Amino acid sequence: MKGFSSQLAFLAGSLPVRRNVGQLLRLLAVLLVLITIYSITFHYVMEFEGRGDEFSWFTGFYWTLTVMSTLGFGDITFNSDLGRAFAMIVLITGLVSLLIIFPFTFIQFFWAPWLQAQRDAQAPRELPPGTSGHVILTAHEPVSEALLHKLMQYNVPHVMIVPTVNEALDLHDQGYAVMVGEPDSPETYHRARIEGAALVAATGDDEANTNAAFTVREITEEVPIVTIASRPASVDILELAGSTDVLLLGEMLGHALARRADASDAVVLTVGRLGQLRIAEITISRTPYEGLEIRESGLREQYGITIAGVWDRGNFHIARAETVLGATAVAILVGTEAQLDALDRELMRHATKRPGGHVLVIGGGRIGRAAADMLEQRGALYRVLERDPAVCPTDDEVYIRGDASELQVLRQAGLMEAPTVIITTQDDDTNIYLTIYCRRLRPDVQIICRATHERNVDTLHRAGADFVLSYASLGAGTIFNLLSSRDLLMVAEGLNLMRIPTPPGLVGRTIAGSGMRMRTGCSIVALTKDGETRVSPPPNTLLEKDMELVLIGTADAEGKLFECFGNDRNGGAGRVNRRP
Repeated sequence: MKGFSSQLAFLAGSLPVRRNVGQLLRLLAVLLVLITIYSITFHYVMEFEGRGDEFSWFTGFYWTLTVMSTLGFGDITFNSDLGRAFAMIVLITGLVSLLIIFPFTFIQFFWAPWLQAQRDAQAPRELPPGTSGHVILTAHEPVSEALLHKLMQYNVPHVMIVPTVNEALDLHDQGYAVMVGEPDSPETYHRARIEGAALVAATGDDEANTNAAFTVREITEEVPIVTIASRPASVDILELAGSTDVLLLGEMLGHALARRADASDAVVLTVGRLGQLRIAEITISRTPYEGLEIRESGLREQYGITIAGVWDRGNFHIARAETVLGATAVAILVGTEAQLDALDRELMRHATKRPGGHVLVIGGGRIGRAAADMLEQRGALYRVLERDPAVCPTDDEVYIRGDASELQVLRQAGLMEAPTVIITTQDDDTNIYLTIYCRRLRPDVQIICRATHERNVDTLHRAGADFVLSYASLGAGTIFNLLSSRDLLMVAEGLNLMRIPTPPGLVGRTIAGSGMRMRTGCSIVALTKDGETRVSPPPNTLLEKDMELVLIGTADAEGKLFECFGNDRNGGAGRVNRRP
């Protein structure tokens, strides 16, 4: 009922709609005049036939309406040719006006505008006055779509600006908050309440992002702007346009893929920071911990480091004492900078060069080249397979030109000897195709794959990839971390590190006695009290009211925590920094 009243208000307030309704009313007035004239004429014709006293004025209107509407009950008829001719005129007028002109006019001047009002109500062109703390997205593509999911998950207000009503309606049907407008128009951002926004995320192409950033900066200097750059040369331009942060996602993804490679070194890779804590990943393969249970690793006793969880072929497992660190696993570590550096030095000291050939990078685009650069920094041997002659340098022996779908080309590139294959093409279908092919040819090779869309991550794992990194998830996670306060860090796809006050249901309990890990899936990795952080607290630690807990877990595990022990996202992990 509320939506119907808002649509009526729109119809009443729109000048074109009021003009159309006026024309419709004029047509109705003409129709009423015709009906009145025909009813009066009916009596004159009946007088001509000598039956004028038999019919009342009401009967005249009754006869006119039955004839014009083609119902024609036949209870009142004329006997003369004049009367029949008059009846034919009334009938033809009714056919034209009631069955043709009036329906067409009603649809054009009333029904269609009303439907348009419904569509416009679902795709507004302006946010309500007083809107604040929201995120404004300027483009619809994989990164912004992944970011929308995260914003909705944490109840962060947001709006995506799209240029057409049809696109807005499609996104509205998917549950997204949208607004119709041009992302290069200052008026659009005024209507999007830019002055109260928490952040603007420009995720389109470099030129469009530059325009959007410059337009927003023209209006306000305070709102942070995060832009994505596809070329290194665009970084300076986007910063000059007013961007607060510029993300070279292609380079970031290429480096992340290469750091996962089973190359010549075992390295502790930092993936995030939360206060004094560092969060890192380590590939277990060829480390002293391969094949050991977590309780046998001695990381807590020797370094004070906590293993918070383990990734294995795309599945995250909460760390338990009996969890086995397999060759395909990636461990999530939490500790201080000094603790993780000490572990890194020890691993580097015992690192041994893996026997075998070069790491094979399939795809020589910007992500493939970024992966090759990181492999070179790590001192690993590598080759890049690319079929586009414009990308392959003729004087560089590490580049091999050819089609990766051909067996002979893969053999020439060294697939049969390679310890790792990194697949970096931008087409997910191609990546799935190549993953299946490489896994069949080399069942024992490590396959690291790039995914453009989040929806294809699981498919690539099923195809045989050991590790899959999503371009969309990397971008969305990075932007979300820039938006979030110091109390929330998105460590990896679906995995969060969060700082919350001690929930009421945990006060006075020990860590072991709370059963938190078993009941919720969250693990306590550190405690903060009076400004001091204690990493890897022992199980008998008593949880106090004035403590802050640093937890790691999935979003679902976080929800179970608040459900079991009280508090809510607004009290801790869900807090989002609305303004810098």
